[in-house]
Amino acid sequence: MQKIEKSRDGRSTDRSTAGGTDKNPDRNPDGKGAQRNTGGNIGEIGRDTGRDYNVELIRILSCVMVIVIHVTNYYCRAYGDIGQGEYLFSLLLNTLSRVSVPCFFMISGAFLLAVQDTVRDYAQRLKRFVPVLAVWSAVYYCWNTFYIGAGYDLREILCVPVERHLWYLYAMIPVYLVLPFFQMIFKAMDRKWEFLFLIVTGGAVVFNYLTSLADSRAYYDLPLVGDRVYSFYVFLGYFLYKYRKEIRIGQKTSAVLFAACAVLVAGLTLAGSRAEGAHYEKVLQYGDPLIVVMSAAFFLFFLRRKDGKIPLPARRKRRMDLLSQCSFGIYLIHILFFTAYKKYMLPQELPAWIAVPLLTAGIAAVSFFSVFLLRKWRWGRKIT
Repeated sequence: MQKIEKSRDGRSTDRSTAGGTDKNPDRNPDGKGAQRNTGGNIGEIGRDTGRDYNVELIRILSCVMVIVIHVTNYYCRAYGDIGQGEYLFSLLLNTLSRVSVPCFFMISGAFLLAVQDTVRDYAQRLKRFVPVLAVWSAVYYCWNTFYIGAGYDLREILCVPVERHLWYLYAMIPVYLVLPFFQMIFKAMDRKWEFLFLIVTGGAVVFNYLTSLADSRAYYDLPLVGDRVYSFYVFLGYFLYKYRKEIRIGQKTSAVLFAACAVLVAGLTLAGSRAEGAHYEKVLQYGDPLIVVMSAAFFLFFLRRKDGKIPLPARRKRRMDLLSQCSFGIYLIHILFFTAYKKYMLPQELPAWIAVPLLTAGIAAVSFFSVFLLRKWRWGRKIT
C-alpha cells in the first residue's frame, strides 16, 4: 500500500467554505498541493495551480444542496397542510441533501489537520471569521426586524444566531479556536493511533445521538467531541482524504451505502411523521449515525471519482473556480431571498414539485450574482 505522509511544515491552508489555491505542494496530506481559503480571493480566476477539482465539485454540490435543504424544510414542516406526494418528494430531496453541511466540515478537516499553523495563521483565521459573523448577524438582524417583522433579543447573540443558518459560523469558530492543538495531536499520531482516535470519537458521536433520542445526555461529554458532531466531521474528513486511496471500500459500495442510508433515513422520518402527525426531524439530525455514514460515503465517492482527478477543460475549470470562490457568500446570503419568498407565499400555495426546483435554481442564481457583484469590492470579498 502507498504510504501517505502528513505535512509537517509549511503554513496553514484553509478550505472550509470558500475556495482558494496554494501552490506549495508540501501542504496536503498526499503532497499534491493544497487549497487555501483566502476569503475567495485566489488570484487569477481559472489559473490551474494544482487545485483538487474533486473537492471543488463536492463544495459546489454541497452549496446547492444547502439551499435544497432550506427550501424543502419549508415544505416538510408543512406536513398535514400539503399532500403526501409533495411531502414525500420534499423529504427525499431533503434527505439526499443532508450530506452538504457534513461535507463542509470534512473539507476543512481534510486540509487543515494535515498542517501546522503558526500563531499568525491562527490569528488571521479568527480575524477572517469573526467579522463575517458580526456583519451577517447585523444584516439579518436588520432584515428580520424591519422587513420580515420577526423579533430578536440581542442579549442572546452569544447563544442563539440571529438567523438559523448562521449556526455554521457558531460551530466553526470554536473548531478554529482549538485547531492548532489538534494539528499538533495529529502530527504526533501514526496510522494506528489515528484509526483508534476515529473509533473513539465516532463511538462518542453514536452514544450522544442515542442518548439524545431519550432526551438525555452523558454526565460528562468526551472532551475531544463535546455534545455535538461537528468536530468529528472535521476528523473524519482528514482521515478519508488522507487514506482515500487505501480505504478498501469501492465506488459501487460507497454509492450503495449512500443510497441505503438515504432510504433508511427517509423511511424512518416518514414513519415518525405519520406517528406524530407532524414532520419528524430527529432522524435528519447531523449526529444521526445514518447521516454520518451517508455523508462519508458521498465524500469518499466524489474524492475518488475518475481516480481522484476529474478531467476538466480549462473553461470549465474557470467556471468551477468562480463558483467555488462564491460558495461561502452564497451560503451566507441566500436566506435573504428565501425569507422574502416565504413572507408572501405559503407552502400549500405552490406545489412542492414545482416550487422546490424553481426556488432552488432561482435562489442559487440570484445569490451567485449578488455575491459576484459584492466581490468586485475589497470589503465585499472580506465578508463573502
